Amino acid sequence: MGNSVKKGKVVVANENQVKSLRLSKAAIGDQDGMKPEIRSYKKDEKEESKWEKNNVKSSLETEIQQYISSSEVVIFSKTTCGNCSKMKDHFDELDIPYFAVELDQINNGQSLEKDLYKYTMGTELPNVFVKEKLIGDYTDVIQLSKDGLFQKLLEGKDDKPKEVGYDYDLIVIGGGSGGLAASKEAAHYGKKVLVLDYVTPSPLGTTWGLGGTCVNVGCIPKKLMHQAALLRQALKDSSKYGWQIEDNAQHNWDIMTESIQNYIGSLNWNYRVALMENKVKYENGYGEFVEPHKIKSTNSKGKVKYFTAEKFLIATGERPRYLGIPGDKEYCITSDDLFSLPYCPGKTLVVGASYVALECAGFLAGLGLDVTVMVRSILLRGFDQQMADKIGEHMEEHGVKFIRHFVPTKVQSHLPDIFIY
Repeated sequence: MGNSVKKGKVVVANENQVKSLRLSKAAIGDQDGMKPEIRSYKKDEKEESKWEKNNVKSSLETEIQQYISSSEVVIFSKTTCGNCSKMKDHFDELDIPYFAVELDQINNGQSLEKDLYKYTMGTELPNVFVKEKLIGDYTDVIQLSKDGLFQKLLEGKDDKPKEVGYDYDLIVIGGGSGGLAASKEAAHYGKKVLVLDYVTPSPLGTTWGLGGTCVNVGCIPKKLMHQAALLRQALKDSSKYGWQIEDNAQHNWDIMTESIQNYIGSLNWNYRVALMENKVKYENGYGEFVEPHKIKSTNSKGKVKYFTAEKFLIATGERPRYLGIPGDKEYCITSDDLFSLPYCPGKTLVVGASYVALECAGFLAGLGLDVTVMVRSILLRGFDQQMADKIGEHMEEHGVKFIRHFVPTKVQSHLPDIFIY
């Protein structure tokens, strides 16, 4: 039962009537029809909310508010929840971007769910927020969609023509180490900042999340694979120190890559949370300049947005270069693909002798694979050549073969080797 008081008279309504009235008022802008609500930091400071009673705000409440304010549409859900999956499918069908907080996939998800439960009056998952206002669960959103009211929630002042000025003080193009550091530093000085980050899939279809080359396809996965190679050598050496290890110990490539990608996924999430905590807006979109101070952003589904800014910072980094010979994109991979490759590459030819090439060759050989490096001229061009020669000698002593003064001119499918560089 729900009730309201007006002019001293108690008016009683059934639960469905109250719910319908609340949702309809929310859709047409009557905020009194949305109770309870989790308020934005931008509200009138004179107002008092449950979350600010006695000027105390728990870390969980703060984290929930940061999630809610991170996107126009936010879903608190679980990957095991049927209605949650249907809710996300519904938004996908309507081409409505959303940010999903999977409570069963984050460390403190159970605690967040309990705290969230208090402020939604026990609304079951999924909990859907639009522009920081609680809309309700799956049934509520579906009903609003049928009535044609949900779309009105997304039509606000942000969709109206803006006054003269820029959307942002700074737009950073690229979500790697440099771009993320610059965006947070600018926000620290009170600037309104947007980060655009998008990874164009490799010919094999590989893509990744926020954090840039080092986190996703560089230093981090390389060092983890190198550690796996060192463990193989340690197993061999352990018998000399009394350890009884079976001689037929086998390495499982699938388990290694799954563990590495899970770790990288946690780093991607942490970077995104760090942007939210610093009040930096994040868009997963490919940026293209269309006019002075204006950029076009296209996401993976082809949806286009336009943003303006006073200043832009380009921090896009680089990608590996293909050979430009017949068969290279069809039958070769690069280091972008190696760290999430769904199968063990086996016998491998590494084309090139840069530090990336030699690092990849080193840990692949350390895992017990047959590895050959094809060198056009010298090892590690630009580095001290005395040290480069010593590195080459060391790698040969540990089973890596070198083909010197050759370059490939064609790649055919019947060749047994996987080419990387």
